[in-house]
Amino acid sequence: MLNSPDNGMIVAGVMSGTSADGVNVALVRFPANRSSSMESGTNAMRGEARALKTRRPRAPFKLLGQAEYPYPKHIRAAVLASMNANEARVADLARLNFLLGEIYAKAVLAAQRLFRVKANLIGCHGQTLYHQGEPSAFLGRKFTATWQTGEGAVVAARVGVPVVSDFRPADLAAGGKGAPLVPFLDYELFRDARLGRIVLNIGGIANLTGIPAHEPANCVIAFDTGPGNMVIDAVTEKLFGKAFDSGGRIAASGRVSDNIVTETLQQEFFRQKPPKAAGREQFGRDFVAEFLRRCGNSRKQDVVATATALTARSIADAIACHLIKRSPSHGKKRFHEIVLSGGGANNSALIAMLKNELALSGLRLRFSEEFGLPSPAKEAVAFALLAYETWHRRPSNIPSATGAKRGAVLGKISYP
Repeated sequence: MLNSPDNGMIVAGVMSGTSADGVNVALVRFPANRSSSMESGTNAMRGEARALKTRRPRAPFKLLGQAEYPYPKHIRAAVLASMNANEARVADLARLNFLLGEIYAKAVLAAQRLFRVKANLIGCHGQTLYHQGEPSAFLGRKFTATWQTGEGAVVAARVGVPVVSDFRPADLAAGGKGAPLVPFLDYELFRDARLGRIVLNIGGIANLTGIPAHEPANCVIAFDTGPGNMVIDAVTEKLFGKAFDSGGRIAASGRVSDNIVTETLQQEFFRQKPPKAAGREQFGRDFVAEFLRRCGNSRKQDVVATATALTARSIADAIACHLIKRSPSHGKKRFHEIVLSGGGANNSALIAMLKNELALSGLRLRFSEEFGLPSPAKEAVAFALLAYETWHRRPSNIPSATGAKRGAVLGKISYP
């Protein structure tokens, strides 16, 4: 029995992001007979919106524990080499799919032992190797495509419970971009009757969710703003041989080249209107090589500082252009707070730059920990929630965020 009438359901969310640094597992308990707080299609639950005027919604889950398991160096290298690769051996990609399934299963089993709980269901995002949210021509047809690798059947067999995986294709099939999907969690957890919130996650890619006060889900605005830690990490590894700029200390010792930041922000992605999604296809190897070329003979610290400023300014510009300027013109403030999560929240230099860029916006900066959600756990929790919704055959994309024509039940289920 997956559903216990007394204790609800425990779902393990498994996430490995665009930085490809490892596996994040969150164990989440959902209450018995939990119902979705919204209809995730073109219509939202008006009754829920009315209820929000008088009370804050109950927490939709309880986080039982979260753990991170780094990829071994040689596996991380193989994953990074496979992402958006111009050439790859089919056999190697097939083997990587099954290998990652074993790694995900091992991570879930380790987390269960650590927190002494047993999951009833697993939601496994997989490792994105390619994501194309815009139609592109191939063999005489134009269509979108995505690929998250990590075999769900292997995870199900090793752990012994059903696994929901491969979440993004259903949204693509419904006319969406397959991303972002985390706004479903953002709306569940951070919506408020009085305060409009911008939920900002700075992972490899930075993305945000604008949630106006006491408005239904079809009013949510969500999209990727551009690079989060991805470019910072890449130039730090290239120039200093370190996987990332710990605490932002390297950036803090450098000087920003404003001209390079301004020039880079003229690129097409930054000018696009939402909905939009990004990944290594936009900000991977080729982008970093061009960025380094523009920096020329700049001091290494200055290059890292400039990459950090690019992330901060692209986020601030996106907020200014697509959220604040879209607010009603009659003077009523639509957004009041930014809730920050993701690895970028640990980069003091980045946060200082972001605060400076947003100084005139009047937005209060808060952190997801204040709401009971540790920043490292957020994306894994999101896919636990999406898996729970899929198990109950409920849509969990937000069409206003992904551009889909309708709500879609996301993912595919593998049984042990």
